[in-house]
Amino acid sequence: MTNMKRFTNKGNLGLLFTLLFGILLLGSCNDGDGNDPDPDGNATGKFIITANPVASEGVADYLLTAEDLTTGSISTQGNGIEQDGTYRYYVTSNNKFFSMLYGQGNPGAVTTYELNADGELELLSDFQSETVRAFAPVADDILTIKITPNSYNPFVYWYRISTNSLTIVNEGQINVKELAGKENGELAFFSWITPRTDKVYLPYFTIAGTTEGGWATEYPDEANIAVYSYPEMEYIKTISDDRTSFIGRYFTTGLTFDELGDAYAFSSAVPMNANWEIIPTLPSAVTRISAGTDEFDEYYFNLEEATDGYVIDSHVYAGNGKFLGVMQKKAEMTTAWGGGKEYAIIDVYNKSVTWVTGIPEPSAITTFTTGYNNFVSEDGSTIYAGINTDTGSNVYVIDVATATATKGLEVEGGQITAIKYLEPASGE
Repeated sequence: MTNMKRFTNKGNLGLLFTLLFGILLLGSCNDGDGNDPDPDGNATGKFIITANPVASEGVADYLLTAEDLTTGSISTQGNGIEQDGTYRYYVTSNNKFFSMLYGQGNPGAVTTYELNADGELELLSDFQSETVRAFAPVADDILTIKITPNSYNPFVYWYRISTNSLTIVNEGQINVKELAGKENGELAFFSWITPRTDKVYLPYFTIAGTTEGGWATEYPDEANIAVYSYPEMEYIKTISDDRTSFIGRYFTTGLTFDELGDAYAFSSAVPMNANWEIIPTLPSAVTRISAGTDEFDEYYFNLEEATDGYVIDSHVYAGNGKFLGVMQKKAEMTTAWGGGKEYAIIDVYNKSVTWVTGIPEPSAITTFTTGYNNFVSEDGSTIYAGINTDTGSNVYVIDVATATATKGLEVEGGQITAIKYLEPASGE
């Protein structure tokens, strides 16, 4: 790969890949793109709803647009822009919409759109990029990390993609065996990327990375977060804690900063052994990194105790210390990749959990959106989540204060995979 490459404009890992599509819908982080519309139909831009057609198998998502998330319906029939490839993940940054193809180890296509003055999605670029397993908007970039380490090649590769020039403006590598520093040679595997001012925080778990060991770890009882300067991506330090297992999970963030600058770290308690069995010895819990310290403090919130035996799969931050969490009964966990279908409002300031009512029964839910694939209102009072059942797909409007949900926009002929928003591009 060549530095400063310009993209051309054009108007048992097998099991893991199978599971990835569902996990893509669960990733958890805020886009941080600065778009704060009114979802009730008064927005000046458009909501982008990505939906997978249900009529046939192996069909890629369609990009649909809507002005209101609370009522009405849209359809995949004769509408939208079809994407190329079946494993897609989405991010908005700098008022642009990026659609990235997961290439399952191979380079994948990335298409970039903006909203024109007529309210239509307009293609800006279409290019090939390395398959990545972690990405996030950071400043005016999208930082992506290609994570394919093994004990023979313990390197991961990061890329800074400018959202202004649509170019790779820098790239580098990290020796994750060296970062982990384990006597048995385990490798650090980043779960996600969390930016903060001039740094990025990379929570990681450690894995054997060998043919025999795979995703197994001999260090289930520790949480580690590597801190790097940005944009230089120079290693600063590792923050560690022994009160929980690792932060987040595969392709899912567990770390979010609040308005006060404190970072709340969520552990799902899902370390695995060589037989792909979950071996948690510590509960699913929330810890905190105090603002300005880059160290864990004394804060500790035992989620399993507060919920009578549930763990957190993923989360999205609403504001004022409140998160929407997807929860799963620990006794029913069969894999480390998630599976919960119950929603709760988690108040980390008051250490309370309130179950969300008005959501379809877990047995009726097929897939759903959480984390960065949801939309949070400007004031943090409302979260808009896509929930798909055998009988239909709808945006659900979740009132954070009352922990109640009502059925909103219906998507006919497709299952919702993400909800985003764009303003019309300036200068149109």
